[in-house]
This record gives sequence, C-alpha cells and structure tokens, in this order.
Amino acid sequence: MKYTTLLFDLDHTLFDSAVAEAVAFDDTLRSAGAQDPSDYYPTFEAINTDLWSKVEQGVLSPNEVRHLRFEMLIDATDLTADPVEMGNRYVWGLGNNGELYEGAMEVLDTLATSATLALITNGIGEVQRTRIDRVGIEHFFDAIVISGEVGTAKPGTEIFDIAFEHLGTPDKATTLMIGDNLGSDIRGGINYAIDTCWYNPDLRSSGGVSMTHEITNLSALVELERTPHESD
Repeated sequence: MKYTTLLFDLDHTLFDSAVAEAVAFDDTLRSAGAQDPSDYYPTFEAINTDLWSKVEQGVLSPNEVRHLRFEMLIDATDLTADPVEMGNRYVWGLGNNGELYEGAMEVLDTLATSATLALITNGIGEVQRTRIDRVGIEHFFDAIVISGEVGTAKPGTEIFDIAFEHLGTPDKATTLMIGDNLGSDIRGGINYAIDTCWYNPDLRSSGGVSMTHEITNLSALVELERTPHESD
C-alpha cells in the first residue's frame, strides 16, 4: 500500500540550507567588519545549534533565535556590531540564497499526483516563506506549517495537530513523515505515532533511533510503500 499523506521537512531535506547558511553568514560577518568570517563560524555554529535545540525542547521560539544568536556571538568574540542588524541581514541571506536539491522538484511533482503533500518545518516564517516562494514549490502542498508562525515546533505533537487539521485529519496509518533530522523530524513522527522516513544521503549513524524507512536519495520516495503493522 502506498502512503496517501506525505509530510515533508524543508531544510536539508528538500532545500540545500547549507549553501544558504554559508553565503548568508559570510555576508553578514563581512558587513559587521569581520575580515575572515570563517574565524567566527565555529563559535556561531555551536551557539546556533544549541539555540535550535532549545526550540525543539520548547524553551525558545524560532523568532527569538533571530537576534539572540548574534547577541551571543558578539558577547563571545571581538565583534562590536549591532546584533539586530546582523540578525536581519542573516535572515535575508538565508531566504535569498540556496536552491532545492537536484531532483527534488521532479519527485514532488510525481508524488503530488498520487498523495496529499504537506510541509512541516522548524524555522523563521520570513526565511521559509521566501525560500518556498523563490523556488516555486508552494503549489505542491495542501498545508504549509512553519514553527515560527504557529508557535510550536517539531518534535512536539502540537505542530502535527495543526498540519492534520489543515489537511482534514488524514489517516495516521497511511501518513509518512520525511526528513533529515533525527531529533525533530523522526522523533516528531514517532511522537505522533506515524511512520517515518529518514533522508540520510551522507550515511550518518542513526545513534540507535529507529525509523520506518531510510533513504539516501529522494527519488526512492516514489516507490516507497507502507509496511503493514502487526495491528493491521
């Protein structure tokens, strides 16, 4: 049996966020007077990763991360720039750089003919809406739920409740969550009692996290079938 409802993550699943982040960071740091932005990146990466972990835990909202990460970077380094200006410039750069992964558009086009698609993403609304509009994928999705807009994030169940409400409460038994992040996407799907598909092109270790499916290429989704559960 094929899945009839497919829930997609955006960053690092459909969209190459790494490119956007690299370009946006370089531009933002140079605008703040840094001669070599790469000197500051390890500190920023640690700060940013920790803050987004707190978003997943429900401690922070995505919108709070916007400027806080640069306030913390300035406190930890010799930068003397305005964190609000840096945060705004970085957000602009995130939205206006980067593209879909190769083949992602074609996969969405194929899947949309046989299943209902939705996008559930942790992020700042301004960033994600700009990306979605710029790469031209909005029409594929019957629901687009962005944590920064709805005030709740994966892996919590509330964001899935919102998506399911927009979709008319589809059958969980034939719904699949697809994403690259074990902590938010896969754990989120598990928390919501739906099947999960881990997009893992770099062959990372799962660290013991169990998922329903694992793929290394998005094209594998076209042939992916639901595995019957014992209760079926």
